Amino acid sequence: MNIVCIGGGPAGLYFALLMKRQNPAYQIVVVERNRPYDTFGWGVVFSDQTLGNLAEADAPTAQAIEAAFNHWDDIDVFFKGDKVTSGGHGFCGIGRKHLLNILQMRCEELGVQLVFETDVTDDQELAERYNADLVIASDGLNSRTRARYADSYLPQIEPRHCRFVWLGTRKKFDAFTFVFKQTEHGWFQAHIYQYDADTSTFIVETPEEVWRAHGLADMSQEEAIAFCEHLFADHLDGCRLMSNAAHQRGSAMWITFPRIVCQRWVHWHDAVPVVLMGDAAHSAHYSIGSGTKLALEDAIELARCFGRHRHAREALADYEAARAVEVLKLQNAARNSMEWFENVERYSAMEAPQFAYSMLTRSQRLSHENLRLRDAAYVDDYERWFAQRAAAQAGVAAPASTTPPMFTPHKVRGLTLKNRILVSPMAQYSAVDGVVGDYHLAHLGARALGGAALVFAEMTCVSADARITPYCPGMYAPEHTQAWKRIVDFVHQHSDAAIALQLGHAGAKGSTRAMWDGIDQPLERDNWPLVSASAQQYLSGVSQTARAMTTADMDRVQADFVRATLAANEAGFDWLELHCAHGYLLSSFISPLTNQRGDEYGGSLENRCRFPLRVFAAMRASWPSHKPMSVRISAHDWVEGGITPDDAVRIARLFKAVGADMIDCSSGQVSKQEKPVYGRMFQTPFADRIRNEAGIGAIAVGSIYEADHVNGIIAAGRADLCAVGRPHLANPAWTLAEAARIGYKAVTWPKQYLAGKHQLERNHGR
Repeated sequence: MNIVCIGGGPAGLYFALLMKRQNPAYQIVVVERNRPYDTFGWGVVFSDQTLGNLAEADAPTAQAIEAAFNHWDDIDVFFKGDKVTSGGHGFCGIGRKHLLNILQMRCEELGVQLVFETDVTDDQELAERYNADLVIASDGLNSRTRARYADSYLPQIEPRHCRFVWLGTRKKFDAFTFVFKQTEHGWFQAHIYQYDADTSTFIVETPEEVWRAHGLADMSQEEAIAFCEHLFADHLDGCRLMSNAAHQRGSAMWITFPRIVCQRWVHWHDAVPVVLMGDAAHSAHYSIGSGTKLALEDAIELARCFGRHRHAREALADYEAARAVEVLKLQNAARNSMEWFENVERYSAMEAPQFAYSMLTRSQRLSHENLRLRDAAYVDDYERWFAQRAAAQAGVAAPASTTPPMFTPHKVRGLTLKNRILVSPMAQYSAVDGVVGDYHLAHLGARALGGAALVFAEMTCVSADARITPYCPGMYAPEHTQAWKRIVDFVHQHSDAAIALQLGHAGAKGSTRAMWDGIDQPLERDNWPLVSASAQQYLSGVSQTARAMTTADMDRVQADFVRATLAANEAGFDWLELHCAHGYLLSSFISPLTNQRGDEYGGSLENRCRFPLRVFAAMRASWPSHKPMSVRISAHDWVEGGITPDDAVRIARLFKAVGADMIDCSSGQVSKQEKPVYGRMFQTPFADRIRNEAGIGAIAVGSIYEADHVNGIIAAGRADLCAVGRPHLANPAWTLAEAARIGYKAVTWPKQYLAGKHQLERNHGR
C-alpha cells in the first residue's frame, strides 16, 4: 500500500510510523510545509491515561516521549487573592517541537519518507505523484482538504467567543496553574503549565468584548505582551513573557478558537480515499488539553482498523464509526469546559473554594467521586467548608462530621429543607374525578419516608377542563382539598420531609388518555374543550384543536389558580410550584412556537410572559409569605425559533421580579419537532445559567440518578436543589439507599426501618 500524509503534525507522523511498523513494505510519505525539525507552539499536555495508550501502540516512541515529559499532579487555582490546590490529576507536559522531533526521528528510523518545505495545494496531484492508495489529510485547523471536499465531510465550524494568545515564560510552575484576574472591563485568565526543564506555556484568554475594551486589538505585539506581563506580574516573579510567532499586530496575535465537527471523515476520489485526521477532522478546546491526544488516538485507531480489515472500505468505515463516537464524547466535554472559561463572569460571585471546584468539574467528566479518588484530603476539606457555609446560611448548627453536599440543609423563606433532594412531580394518572386516594397516600407517603427533603405531588389541575387526562388530580372542589390534606398530614406526622403541590393547566395538551394507553393521544369520547395562547393542535392532524384564549378566559383561569392556591394552603402544603413548562397552557404563552398572538400577550418575550407572570403574582399574593414558591419552565424548546437558554435566563429574571424563589429548570415537550440532546445531567447547564446569571435559586432536573451527580451539581453551585424522578419510581428510598452506598451514615431513617439501615450499611461496607 502507498500512503501519503498531508501535514507533518502529530496525527500524520504517528499514523505513518504505526503503519510502517505494522508492515515495513508499505511506502509512506509525509509531506510537511515547515522546515525539518522546525515547528511552532510551546507545550502540549497529556494525561497519564494517554501515555498508556501510546505505550501500547509503540513502546519506543512512548519511552522517548515519557523521558522528555515534565510531570505534575497538582492543579492550582488563583482567584480573588486566594489559592486552592487539588492533587492527583496526573498530567504531563512536553514541548510541541520536542514531541514532533521525536515522531520525526521515529519515522526516519522506520523508513518513512519525510518531505519538508512543501506546501500542498492539490491533494490529487500529490496522490498521483506518489501513486497513492490512501491519502491522509492531517493538514490542521485550516485544512484545505476539508474545505475542498466540504460536501463530503459536511464540516460545522463555529468561531467561539474568547480571544487568546499562546505565550511562554522561563518562570517554572510546579502545578498546572490557572490564574484569574479581574479588570475594570472584565475577566482575564491564564492557563499555565511547565513542559520542559526551564520553560512554561502561558496562555492568556479573555472574552472578545473585554479584549476590545482594553484596546488590545490595536496594540503591537510588544505592547500586548507588556500588558499581559503587567496583569500577571505577581505570578511571573520578574520573568518575561515570550512569543514565538512573527511580529504581529494585536488583532492577528490574539486568535479565536474554532470548534470543528465533521459529520464524515472519509472522501472517495475515484478509488482513492482521502481521510481526515487530527485538527482537520475535529477540534477540542485547549482548556482540557486534548487536541494532540485526539490526533494521536486517531492515528492509533486508523492503524488498528487497517490491521483488522483486508479492504480499505471496511477499515475506513470502522475507523469513522469508532472515532466519531469517541471524539464527540470528548468534544462535548471540551465544549462544557470552553463555555465555562467563556463565562467566568457568571461564576465570579462565588467564593474561591467553590469557584475552584466549579472550574475543576466544568467538563462534567470529572465528578465528585473522581475528585475524591484523586485527592481525598481536598474533597474532605471542601465538604467541610461547604457544609459549614450551608449550615450558617440555613441558620442551623454546623455538622460535627464531614457531610456530602447533597445532605447539607437549605433554607428557602421560612422552610428549611434537611437536604438537597426533591422527589420530582411525576404523573400517576390514578385520581378519580380529581380526587386523590389511597394510591397517592402510599405513593407520596413512601417517598416522604425515603429520605428526600421535599416530595412533589404530580401536576394538579386547577379546574376540570385543565386536566391532562380524566385521571389527573385536581384542586378545584372541597373534596379535593380534604383528600390532599389527608396525604399532607401523613407526611408531616410520619416523616421529616416537606411536601409541595405543583399547580397547572394542560391547555392544548388536555383531554387525552393515560400515558400507558397512548401518550398525548386524544380521548375517544367525553372530550372537553381546550384553550391555548393561540389556536393549535399539539399533534398535527391528531390532537383536538385548542382555541385561542380570550381576556375573559384569562380572568377565569387566573381565578382558578388563586382558588387552588388558597386550597393548597388550607390542605397544609409547605411549598407551591406553578407549572409553566412542557407546552401546557402557561408554557404556550411563553414559547414563540405556540404563541402567535397580536395583542399585549404576544410578540416580545416580555409580552409572552405577561399572562404567566400575572397568574404567578396573583398566586403569590394569596400564598403565605413565609412559604416558598417555584416555577417550572422549559429552559430550551430544542426547536429552531423556540425558547433558548438565553431566553430562559430572562424568563427567570421576570419571575424573580414578581416573587419567585426558585426556578425548576426542565426543557422541551413544547413541540414534537424537538431534537433534545440527552445525556447524564443534560438539563443541569440550564439550572447553572439561571442560578448564576439570573441570581435566583435553581432546581436541576433530568437524568440525575446517582449521589455522585447530586454532590457534584450542588458542590459546584450549578443548582441549589436536585429533583430526582425516575430513580424514585424504582426505589422510594433512593436518597437513603444512596447515603448508604457512599458511606454516609449520619442520615435520619424512620425508626421502623433502622434494622434495614444497619444491614444496608454493612453490606455496602463489605
